[in-house]
This record gives sequence, structure tokens and C-alpha cells, in this order.
Amino acid sequence: MPLISVIAPCYNEEPAIPAFYSEITKVADSMKSKHGVDFEIIFVNDGSADGSLDIMRSLAKKDRRVRYISFSRNFGKEAGIFAGLSASKGDFTAIMDADLQDPPYLLEEMYTGITEEGYDCVAARRVSRKGEPPIRSFFARRFYSLMRKTSKIEIADGARDFRLMTRKMTDAVLSLSERNRFSKGIFGWVGFDTKWVEYENIERVAGETKWSFWQLVAYSVEGICSFSTFLLSLATWVGIFFCFAAFLFIAFILIRSLFWQDPVSGWSSTMCVMLLLGGLQLFCTGVLGKYLSKTYIETKNRPLYVVKETEEDIII
Repeated sequence: MPLISVIAPCYNEEPAIPAFYSEITKVADSMKSKHGVDFEIIFVNDGSADGSLDIMRSLAKKDRRVRYISFSRNFGKEAGIFAGLSASKGDFTAIMDADLQDPPYLLEEMYTGITEEGYDCVAARRVSRKGEPPIRSFFARRFYSLMRKTSKIEIADGARDFRLMTRKMTDAVLSLSERNRFSKGIFGWVGFDTKWVEYENIERVAGETKWSFWQLVAYSVEGICSFSTFLLSLATWVGIFFCFAAFLFIAFILIRSLFWQDPVSGWSSTMCVMLLLGGLQLFCTGVLGKYLSKTYIETKNRPLYVVKETEEDIII
């Protein structure tokens, strides 16, 4: 019997986990009767400070399909995804959020897309951002547009981590063991034939988002740096532009000194130019520092996460 591994990274999702378990088991029972597939549900506790782990333990005791991995501290969603994929045993693997913003009922369509239509991956994308703050929606769309223009990977607008993959694609994703991970980019980089399933945005079933606006901005910068040298190229072209502008200013000052004998006026504008150039130099230095820091982290070769407990540690 084919096995589907459903991976759900969780961080302080105590109110949402029971609802997620209820919905995913309904889909699992339905697909088992229709398609003859079995499920395993892998919760990844990313250092939650609430009762998420206790719920995972109780679910694992009563349902053989439920497994869990509990980190020693919060390592981030990317580490949670990688840990879940590494622990999965299925012929197919699915990644989902536990807040039910990724509708479980789409799994059946995804499974059909792989088994009957020949795709290696079926992924979900939101066609609307209803209920999301307008400023967040605006910058999210600009990010996807920038990624498509500055990198060689294709990321659909509104793409989610929610997807169903074959074991071959899952192993390809796991072969990229980099520490600075951006899963949406990794899924695009490994290739494989992907079908996109569209759906309307769904509100969280419970709790609040753990991502602030600035955390999303930082995550976007990580994505750009991981799969594009655009910022380095930008720093280079900015430097070339201002070198050219400096020659023009030198020529202007020489001409004004020769014909109007007024070489020192405009000190305020000179100060503005100096401050602008100083800021640009710091920006370019920061870009170099960002790429250098990523190299530094990779060379340390530290593990992506540390596991404190799994379902195998439960004494029944």
C-alpha cells in the first residue's frame, strides 16, 4: 500500500493542532478507501512554549499514524521542514501548515496529479490574499516578481510550501543540506515537473501568525541572497554609476572655476553628496557582509536542528 507522509511544522500551535488532526484524518480515511493509500502524520515541534508537545504525545499514543519530532529549542520553520522530510518514510511527502491555511482536501487532487497525470510534484498557490494586510500583500507580490527577474528559479506568485512530492524529488531536496535554507527556492532549483493548484486564501483556524512584517522582510532577503547574486551586482553597478557621476562633477567644477571663478560655493550640496556616497558605501559593505556571513555559517557545518524527543521515546 502506498504511503503518504504529511509533515506539519508547529510553533506554539496548541489551539490549531486538534483541528488539523481532525481534518487530515478525515482526508486520510477517505483516500484510503478511494485510492488504497496509507498515511503517516509527522508533527515537528519547533521549540513551542505552549502545550503543543503534550497534544502531539497524546495523539501519537492513540493513533499509530501519528509521529512527532520535538526540537531542543526553536530552530525555525526551514529546519522543521527539513527534519520532517528526513524522517518521512512515505512514497510521497506532503508539507502543510498546522493552522489549516493549507486545505487538506487538496491532497486528493495532488495525489491524482502525480499518479494519473505524471507530475513529480503538485504544489498549491493562493490566487487571492483576502484577509491579509494590504502592505504585506503588496510587498509579497514585489518579492515574487523580484525573485523571478533576478534568479534562475521559477517561484509562482502566491506559492506556498504546501505541496505533495514523489520520493525521488524528496530525496533531491534532502540532498541540498545547506544551512541557509529557503525551501521555495530549493523546490524550484531541483526542478522536476510541477503542477500548480490554485485556491482562495483561507484564514487561520486558531491562534495568530508567528511571522511579523519585518521577519518576513528578513526571510525575503535570505531567499534573494540564497538564490541570486543580484545584490552583489547591484552594488557593483551603483559603484560604476557614481564613479561616472564623480567625473561629471569634476568636469563641472573645473569649467566653473575657469569661466566664473567660483569653485567653492555650494558646500551644502557637497555635504549631501558626501552623505549619500557614505550611505551607499555602507550599503555595499553590508551586502558583502551578508554574503560573507552566509559563507561563514555554511563553513561551520553545524546541524540544522537538535532533536530532544520523538514518538519512540513514549513509554506506553
